[in-house]
Amino acid sequence: MLDVFFTVDVEIWCDGWLNIDEKFPNAFRKYIYGPTSKGNYGLPYKLDVLKHHGLTGVFFVEPLFSTRFGGAPLAEIVGLLRESAQEVQLHLHTEWVDESKEPLLEGVHTKRRHLRYFSIKEQTTLIAAGTELLKQAGACDINAFRAGSFAFNADTLRALASNRILFDSSYNASLFGLDSGVMPGVVVVDSIECGGVYEYPMTVFKDGTSSLRHAQLTSCSYKEIEGLLWQALETGRGSFVILSHSFELLNRAKDRPDEVVVKRFRKLCSFLDQNRDSFCVRGFQGLKPQVVQRQPAPLVSPIWKTGARMIEQAYRRRYR
Repeated sequence: MLDVFFTVDVEIWCDGWLNIDEKFPNAFRKYIYGPTSKGNYGLPYKLDVLKHHGLTGVFFVEPLFSTRFGGAPLAEIVGLLRESAQEVQLHLHTEWVDESKEPLLEGVHTKRRHLRYFSIKEQTTLIAAGTELLKQAGACDINAFRAGSFAFNADTLRALASNRILFDSSYNASLFGLDSGVMPGVVVVDSIECGGVYEYPMTVFKDGTSSLRHAQLTSCSYKEIEGLLWQALETGRGSFVILSHSFELLNRAKDRPDEVVVKRFRKLCSFLDQNRDSFCVRGFQGLKPQVVQRQPAPLVSPIWKTGARMIEQAYRRRYR
């Protein structure tokens, strides 16, 4: 049995930092509800499909935006997730720190894009603030974290330990993972323990190109993800972490559904529902951590699937 984590980063952007108070109401609708002429394809759509298949997702919710726009929108997001019996966890995008109406950190008045640019003391403070904001919005049992853009470092794990958050899912070997200071010189692809925090890294794989690729709905074909799941099971991996976003079923302009990604999502949920004897789709709450003694090599997807995905992605770009 392979533990599968279908993770969804829930975040809101105003497409720039000018006039954000005016832009926010529309941005909230786009990034959370995803209204289109064919219906809503944002967070509620994802929740409905997961519920239909009886699957648990891990929703990493970014709360710092609420220090600018108030707690009601954040409470609305958390309410949607709790109503659907989905797991709420903590996500931080530090681009919001200098936008807060009340200072989150003394002396920070400019943008610091990534959490890793903050000291361990500052990271500890921000994680505590984010946790409290989610709790005030109605979330409970927060025990997992993901840094915005996966831009964490070893200090982040120490800050999480100080906040009694047991799990992290910020390590992404295709992005900042190797530069994080966590297990230097080792590509982390399966769960480890580090300073009292258990790291559940993004699942990455080799696709025949020169770099690693992470398992994300918009970045991988359904055939690639299905094949990688079977390969992870057969090779005895402890976990498989998939990435999505609350707005990921929309096209880039967020004015209509991305039919290719919608199809991928529905097929993946159906596959996981039909193969419960092999794959346990779960969250971090109640998880008894298991770590591997030695890191395996990244998974490998055959080159023909890479080619098929490239054709599929070209079709998506044409009709965005």
